[in-house]
Amino acid sequence: MIMRPRERRETGQTDMFRARLDQILNLEHELVRLGRLIDWSFIEARCGQAYSDAPGQPPLPTRLMAGLAILKHTYDLSDEELCARWVENPYFQHFCGEEFFRHDLPFDRSSMTRWRQRMGEERLNALVQESLAVAVKTKAMRPADLTEVIVDTTVQEKAVMFPTDAKLLDRARVRLVKLASRCGVPLRQAYTRVGKLALIKHQRYAHAKQFKRANRSLRTLKTYLGRVIRDIERKIKGRPDLNPVFRRELFNAGRVLAHKRGRRNRNDPPPAHAPIYSLHAPEVECIGKGKAHRPYEFGVKVSVTTTLNPSRGGQFVLNAKALPGNPYDGHTLAPVIPAIEATTGAEVMRIIADAGYRGHGAPAPYDIRVYTAGQKRRMTPEIKRRMRRRSAVEPVIGHLKAEHRMGRNHLAHSAGDAINAVLAAAGYNFRRLLAWLALWFALIVRTLRANANPHPA
Repeated sequence: MIMRPRERRETGQTDMFRARLDQILNLEHELVRLGRLIDWSFIEARCGQAYSDAPGQPPLPTRLMAGLAILKHTYDLSDEELCARWVENPYFQHFCGEEFFRHDLPFDRSSMTRWRQRMGEERLNALVQESLAVAVKTKAMRPADLTEVIVDTTVQEKAVMFPTDAKLLDRARVRLVKLASRCGVPLRQAYTRVGKLALIKHQRYAHAKQFKRANRSLRTLKTYLGRVIRDIERKIKGRPDLNPVFRRELFNAGRVLAHKRGRRNRNDPPPAHAPIYSLHAPEVECIGKGKAHRPYEFGVKVSVTTTLNPSRGGQFVLNAKALPGNPYDGHTLAPVIPAIEATTGAEVMRIIADAGYRGHGAPAPYDIRVYTAGQKRRMTPEIKRRMRRRSAVEPVIGHLKAEHRMGRNHLAHSAGDAINAVLAAAGYNFRRLLAWLALWFALIVRTLRANANPHPA
C-alpha cells in the first residue's frame, strides 16, 4: 500500500505569463462539457481504496490517470500516441484537470501501466458506472433501459504471433539460450544457426505440401529443444539460486515439447497440461467460434452486455467481463448477472441471448428471465418482438474491437485481459456520450438561430 494522491481541485488562480485553459478553449466543446459532467469525486473515492495513509511519495492525481485511461480507449490510442497527443492537445489537458497549458508531460509513460495494474478490474469498473451515470444525467439513456439487456460473448484476441508447432519449438529454444547467456550458464551448443535453418526448411516444406520432409524438420527442432532443456537442467542442478530463474521458462518449454496435436484414440488420457500457444503470454487460449473467415482465435472469451431498448444516445455497454478458461456461453451467466447489477445498480428483469446460451442453468430467479434464440416455451408475442433486437449487440462488439482496443489486447497477463475489456467498454460509452453532446449542442445552436431569424429572406 502507498500513500494517497494529492487530488487536484479547481483553484481559479491566474498567472501573469500563462493563460488559463478555460480562457482559450471553446467551453461548449464536447470534451470540455464531458469533463464538467463526470463526477470525478466518485472515481477518486473508488480508486482511492487502493491507497493508504502510509508515508511516502504521493502518486499522481486520480483525475489525471483516469482521464488518460478514458482518452486512450475513447480515441483508440497507444500509450506512446496518447502521450504525444496530450502534450499538443489543450482539450486533452483540460479534460485531465490541468488549469494551464503544459509543454511537457507531468508523468512518465510507465506510470499508466502501473496505475492500471494497481487499480485492477474491480476499481476500473467505476469508469463504466460513471459513463452510464452521465448517460442518464444527459438523457442519452433512461434508467428503465438498464433492466432489459442483451448478452453475448466474443473473443478478445491477444497480441501474439499465430502459433505453430515449429515456431513455438524454435522460440522456446531461443528464450532458454538467451536466459542461460544472461545468467552465465554455459551450454554445450546453442543451435542458433542450425535451429533457424530447420525452422526455415519446415516452413518451406509445409508451403510446398511436402509434409514428410516438413515433419522431419519438426522432429529436428524438437531434438534441439530437448537437448537445450536437458543441458540447462544438468548445469543448474547444483545451483539452487538459479532454480527460480529457470523454473518458468523450463516449464513452458516442457509444455511445448510435450504437446501433441489431437488424440490418436478416444480412449487416450487427456494431456497433463493444457497446450501453450504463446511463451510470453501462456494464459492465451484457443477459441473456436465457428467463423468461416477465422476458425480459431487466440485470446480470452469476453462477455458483453448492452441495453435491449434503443436509447437516444445509442447502444450503451453495461458490462464487459473477461472469462478465462473458455467456458460454455450458458455457464457464463452465473458470474455475469451479479456483475451487471453491481455496475448498473438495477435488477435485471429480462435477458436476451443467442442460441449458444441454451441450457444456461442461470440461478433463480433469473432462470425464467433468460430467453434464447429458437426457444419455444414462454415466448409471448411481446417477447418475440423483443427477440428481433438480439442482433443489436453485434455492431457494438464490432465497434469495441475496431475502435476501442478490444480487437487486439496488448496488456500483459490475465489481469490485463480483464482490465482491457473494462476500459474498452468505458471508452465505447464515452465515445457515444461525446457524439451525443456534440449533437445536442448542434441542435441547441440550430434552434437559437431559427428563433433569432424566424423569417429568413
